[in-house]
Amino acid sequence: MARKKDEEEEDEPMSPTGRMMQTPKFNVCIVILMGFYTKIDPILFKKCVQQALLKHPRFCSILVTSRGRYTWRRTAVDIDKHLFVPDVSAARESPDEFVSEYASRLSEIPLDAAAKPLWEIHILNVKASDAEAVVLMKIHHSLGDGVSLIALTHACSRKLDDPAALPVLPPPSKKLREEGGGGGRGMFKFLWMVILILFYTLVDVAEFVATLLFLRDVQTPVRAGRGVRLCRKRFVHRIVSLDDVKFIKNAMNVSINDVVLGVTEAGLSRYLNSIYVNNKKNVAENKEKNSNCLPQNLGIRSTVIFNLRPSTTIEDMAKMLEKEEVNGMLGNKIAMVLLPFTIALQDDPLTYIRRAKSTMDRKKVSIAHQCAYVTMKLTTSLFGTKAAARLTRAVFRNTTFTFSNVMGPAEEVNLFGHHLRYIAPSVCGFPQSFIIHYQSYSNMIIISIGADEKLIPNPDQLCDDMVKSLQNIKEAVKEKVLASASLDYC
Repeated sequence: MARKKDEEEEDEPMSPTGRMMQTPKFNVCIVILMGFYTKIDPILFKKCVQQALLKHPRFCSILVTSRGRYTWRRTAVDIDKHLFVPDVSAARESPDEFVSEYASRLSEIPLDAAAKPLWEIHILNVKASDAEAVVLMKIHHSLGDGVSLIALTHACSRKLDDPAALPVLPPPSKKLREEGGGGGRGMFKFLWMVILILFYTLVDVAEFVATLLFLRDVQTPVRAGRGVRLCRKRFVHRIVSLDDVKFIKNAMNVSINDVVLGVTEAGLSRYLNSIYVNNKKNVAENKEKNSNCLPQNLGIRSTVIFNLRPSTTIEDMAKMLEKEEVNGMLGNKIAMVLLPFTIALQDDPLTYIRRAKSTMDRKKVSIAHQCAYVTMKLTTSLFGTKAAARLTRAVFRNTTFTFSNVMGPAEEVNLFGHHLRYIAPSVCGFPQSFIIHYQSYSNMIIISIGADEKLIPNPDQLCDDMVKSLQNIKEAVKEKVLASASLDYC
């Protein structure tokens, strides 16, 4: 009895967001596909996981529920119950389809919270189209948000030319601050900024509350209904050049976030238009090149997840692994922002980038995401985790998809003893039909999509449409640069 009491005293309370992730109708898991340049040596991989990942307290703790309390309790980890090497002999004919099907089946299988820590690793020694072997990691979202878990993955990696050194992340973008005028002009700018912050925050908070209560996106072929979280998810990805994105960014004086948002809007417009074309009665007439069958004034919204915790550096995460202490670096401290997307085919592809920049500039002025976080925290404190989960589900259910963008190492790395080719994170168990995630790695950006198999049976086409949209925008920028250079020459 005394021993049980001591164990309860040593248990670490789960965060409110983590408890919400454990509710029956909001059981969210992160699925990460990692491609490698070489075949995986299971013995070496297992050894590296034990030496690095198992130092993390969350990865060696089980979930304990007692009298309505959710806590983490440290436990001994049997690595063989977490790391699996399945038979891949059936993958010879179609290795890419084998990997995709395996990941889809994995999205249906729940993690056993009471039996073991909430994570698994599956090694597929299959030669896919873009890797010699693929590793799948499934991690319950209650262990941490996407940013902190990706940071943890980076902390477990090492430089290729120096096995003892941590990889380098790209430097944070420097925000240029305008020189404010002195005296009355400076005061006017300050007051005007305060007015803008208050106005846009009130507008965004009103939209957020309306979305919680009744405001829904227009019904489209890709918008989910009830029960979608239980459906199988199909995970696909494409690798594009980070240099292409930077070229567009520099030429148009925008951010990388603006570029990927514009590419997303353009890709979704192409994809939805192809669906509407195929749904027309006279298919032969409407399959003409560049035919536009999109409804007028079609708009959808994305739920964007923000990490409110100060950015965790790789060095800080590595120190945490050495000390085997969380120190507030993991868990879930996130907020939501609603982003509008105008679905339309544009004659000028650069319109998508300009509109994305305009949207992001306005959202940066608002602090509605902080208000949303406080609202969910108060709801949890006053009415309990189930009430907060119900409200969160309402936001996801009344919007169309989720968008995420995470920065990775600026160089290729060695992860768990093997040379990493790419990393493509996604999510399953969420009440939407699809999620679009951008992950930078070295000189690449990985476009990763997790989609409901019933509503989006061809997520590969959606991925291809986004890649095509990026190329169209790049070509339009090239033409603009050339035209500008010709004028300057004249």
